Amino acid sequence: MGGIAQTWIGNCSLIPVPCISVTLTPVMPRALALSIEILTTILAVAGMGYFLAALIASRLFLSARRAPLPAFAPGVSILKSLKGLDPAMIDAFRSHCRQSYAGDYELLFGVSSLSDPAAAAVTQLQAEFPDRSIRLIECPQRLGTNGKVSTLTQLAVHAHHDFLLINDSDITVSPHYLARVMACFAREVGLVTALYRGRAHGTLPSRLESLGIATDFQAGVLLSKWIEGGLHYGLGSTLAVRREALDKIGGLQVLVDHLADDYELGARVSAAGYRVALSPEVVETSVPPYAWRGYLDHQLRWARTVRDARPSGYAGLIFTHGLMWALLNVLASGLSPLSLWLLGLSFFLRLALAMVVGAEVLADHQVLPSLWFLPLRDLVAMGIWVAGFSGNTIVWRGDRFTLKNGKLHKVETH
Repeated sequence: MGGIAQTWIGNCSLIPVPCISVTLTPVMPRALALSIEILTTILAVAGMGYFLAALIASRLFLSARRAPLPAFAPGVSILKSLKGLDPAMIDAFRSHCRQSYAGDYELLFGVSSLSDPAAAAVTQLQAEFPDRSIRLIECPQRLGTNGKVSTLTQLAVHAHHDFLLINDSDITVSPHYLARVMACFAREVGLVTALYRGRAHGTLPSRLESLGIATDFQAGVLLSKWIEGGLHYGLGSTLAVRREALDKIGGLQVLVDHLADDYELGARVSAAGYRVALSPEVVETSVPPYAWRGYLDHQLRWARTVRDARPSGYAGLIFTHGLMWALLNVLASGLSPLSLWLLGLSFFLRLALAMVVGAEVLADHQVLPSLWFLPLRDLVAMGIWVAGFSGNTIVWRGDRFTLKNGKLHKVETH
């Protein structure tokens, strides 16, 4: 018995455990690498499908935009909520005063206090355009956590017309803006919104955000319009609404605690049975000269707002990162010929989408010189998308909030 035991122990080739471990250790990494390679291949191909679909949606929008607009120019009240003064703000205001519009319109500017620096800009505007109906109105009440909507709710009471148009204080428009937006209401529409491009200022993060607006966000809007049979939400660049539709959803006051008030307004008007139209007009927003921290805070706020408003849509954004999935596929496959082919095709389609949407649909002259930054922008965007799943805290105008069911809850600091 002792001899048999000694012979068994002495012959290492007969011991089963070390033999099994030697053969299995290289198998697990190979299996994992193969799984990652297959997954990234599938996602890269799906990403190319997304790029192609967005290109088709963009072409359909361009084709529809060429159709003549009906002659419809009702009276409209433009409402703007102001807080603080941006150097480019006064030029944005002037663009609203230079409208070639057959109907009557007025501009109402709201501030929480007449001591706000923005009030002086409105006074200057009144002096420059004495023939325009321009009013500065103090709106001191804080009706909810969203200060902008609180001001707009108080402004709406003073509006003279049955159509209200809301846009952000930094929005610059063409002389045909009102004519093209308001003409859409001739088609039994409850709310009209508009695409926008970003004007970058100075810093690399500012350029990356502008590039993302032009080549990613607006492409997603056009694709959702196509596959969902129309828009069912609004964009803050333009929210023109019938009073009748606004009253039916309970007025602006129902949005005073919502962060994505533009999305929510369009969604509620759509749910009330009205159509939401996308105007052929494209406006321009000013992108601040962000430092990296401000840029990341802003992008994360956008991401978590979208996740909260459209959770399934946010999960579906996995397919919009096609270029990054193709790049990861190259790494996972060890530079296989197929992965390199997928990367090249994905990069080509990504560039094509950027040029069609950014340069052709939006007429953004900053897109082509900034295409060098597209891979960096997509890499950062993928990281932001992943981070968007990790919590519901956002930073807005220097304050921290938690976001739940579309509503803001301020985080108290001690």
